[in-house]
Amino acid sequence: MSFDNEERAALRESVRDLLGKYSDSAAVRRAIITGHGYDESVWSRLCEQIGVAALAVPEKYDGVGASLLEVHVVQEELGRTLTPSPMLGSAVLAAQALVLSGDDDACARLLPGIAAGSVAALCWAGPDGWSGFGVTASGETLSGTASYVLGSDVADVLLVLTSDGLFEVDPSADGVTRRRVPAMDPTRTLSEVVFDGVAARRLVSPTDLVEQLRTVVLVALSAEQVGAAAAALEQTVEYAKSRKQFGRAIGSFQALKHRMADMYALVETARSMSYAAALSGTHDDAVVAKVYCSEALQQVAAEAIQLHGGIAITWEHDAQLFFKRAHGTAQLFGQPRDYLAELATAAGL
Repeated sequence: MSFDNEERAALRESVRDLLGKYSDSAAVRRAIITGHGYDESVWSRLCEQIGVAALAVPEKYDGVGASLLEVHVVQEELGRTLTPSPMLGSAVLAAQALVLSGDDDACARLLPGIAAGSVAALCWAGPDGWSGFGVTASGETLSGTASYVLGSDVADVLLVLTSDGLFEVDPSADGVTRRRVPAMDPTRTLSEVVFDGVAARRLVSPTDLVEQLRTVVLVALSAEQVGAAAAALEQTVEYAKSRKQFGRAIGSFQALKHRMADMYALVETARSMSYAAALSGTHDDAVVAKVYCSEALQQVAAEAIQLHGGIAITWEHDAQLFFKRAHGTAQLFGQPRDYLAELATAAGL
């Protein structure tokens, strides 16, 4: 499927080159133990040299004015290296919540900072996930707990999605408590935000904001999953070429060739699903991409573990990081099985 035009191919090359220099395996491991959970210098380079956070921000708000297809390219490359960054939580989820809200005043105040690399976080899910809201609004006062928030512990601004609309909150406001919570995937931090009668600013928001936002973020997530699956496959193939048993590279054994061929098929079909969803921009395609790419990455990561052998479950090897990313992203914004009923209805079943 055709996806990269000349501009997107150049963007992909630039992001890949930068990550190759500054976000290799050792750099990723250093980043995940920092206070922010990501390497601030890498994020600054991505924002200042390439403008990744500004890509889908309209020009009138100091953005590049590109499309979500360009965001897809960046997400795929970040997935290849498992680079921890505020891209998904801030530059995609929070930024697009503002863009889709249609609130010109909020966009003018907040989007230039996000485009420059400042971190914003969207508080959405409750303890049971993204099918509901963790926070409730009474007028312009918020109460409740937002779970599984991306980057709220280091965010400069908080956006809160409730059944009553979208709100803006100062992270330092009285009644706001933020804390990072343990996560399966060490390359992506999750946090919890408690709102105890917090004064908030109500923003303009359309009635279908949740569906629009879910469409955008599921496609962006699928791009990351495709990148991670492709990298896990590449590492497995390289290992199979160099690891020898009985005087032969294990990649020469037919049974292992078949398994790697199956991995390749999963990666390429997942890529097609993700690209199709990005190009169409429809909610149904985004849901299909979420389900298929989540399951494909989990299968590819599991096979990578098996084909690497015992070394893959050691901390020193990256296979376990891809495995954890696979299962972490499968849960993010709803498990695949949560969407099956929606797909069945769309198919008329």
